[in-house]
Amino acid sequence: MAKILVNNIRVLRFNQCEMTQQALAQAVGVSRQTIVAIEKGKYSPSLEVAFKIADVFSVPIEQVFAYQEQAED
Repeated sequence: MAKILVNNIRVLRFNQCEMTQQALAQAVGVSRQTIVAIEKGKYSPSLEVAFKIADVFSVPIEQVFAYQEQAED
């Protein structure tokens, strides 16, 4: 069964005083479009960007990203 990268970025942003995608992008050093694509699961970030996102929220990377089995349709 295939595995996919999933993330909790939207939830973490909401819990961080409803941080905008733009604010997160600036904190990490990427474009807002990159954050949008990562949140939607359309783009897998580099390891460096993944760690930077975790640092912004002061959580372990495992609370931001998970590699899990893809649900079958």
